[in-house]
Amino acid sequence: MPELPEIKAHAERLAQAFGDIALERFEPLSFVALKTFAPPPESAYGLPLQRVGDRGKYLLLEFGHVTFIVHLMQGGRLRSDTSTAKRPRNGVARWHFADGRRLLLTEAGTEHKAGVWVTDEDALKIEPLVTLGPNADVITREQLREALDAHSMRLHTFLRDQHAVAGVGRRLANEICHRARLSPFAQTRSLDTGQIDRLHVVMGEAIAEGLAFERNRDDMSSSKDRPGQAHHRTGEVCPVCGDKIREVTYRSYTVHYCATCQTGGKILADNTTSKFLK
Repeated sequence: MPELPEIKAHAERLAQAFGDIALERFEPLSFVALKTFAPPPESAYGLPLQRVGDRGKYLLLEFGHVTFIVHLMQGGRLRSDTSTAKRPRNGVARWHFADGRRLLLTEAGTEHKAGVWVTDEDALKIEPLVTLGPNADVITREQLREALDAHSMRLHTFLRDQHAVAGVGRRLANEICHRARLSPFAQTRSLDTGQIDRLHVVMGEAIAEGLAFERNRDDMSSSKDRPGQAHHRTGEVCPVCGDKIREVTYRSYTVHYCATCQTGGKILADNTTSKFLK
């Protein structure tokens, strides 16, 4: 799933390509594409794309007083539409612009959860954005401490919880825990002052590195291509200590970690019976 660095860089690309061009028509291609019924998308017709913003893992296409909120979910992409098909493969929605160009939202895979919300209110104050935690790239150290205290859970779970910190997904959670030398299963309320300081610093570093990588691309990267020291590195040598990167696999995600750097040498062999060092 695209995370904050990929979303932010893609917002910049879209703004450069489509900025100030008027919207001619919005075309849902899937029955579940449009998540709202008021205001209608037609209220944005004739208005120029003034800004492409981001909030967590969401893109915000702002046409005057009307905002389209777009969530790509796991396999979604929002790109210039070069298809001539009336209903392109994996198509979710299209934006037709006055200069003849189009934007196409697609979603590969079987989940079909990508979608679009339309609002003429402050987008940050309504669903689905109002319940998000602070963006991970701008969260302050104090905000992070308060969020850790407010959410009693494992650190890896906390980092992926969009209500706690917005914009971090599986890859960044693995990278942040590894860089911070913290067990992915450390309890949030057990972290001391030094560990919170370290967590805050490396969160910013990991996001900045990802953003720099994305800004050198013409399109959004895939997860396997993104830079990192732990994510998708199972069996490889840890660049910090020389141990090997290990994994704990769950149904919908995998935790990657270095036992020497993060868990005091403890190895999790079976996630149903063993425990990380907390």
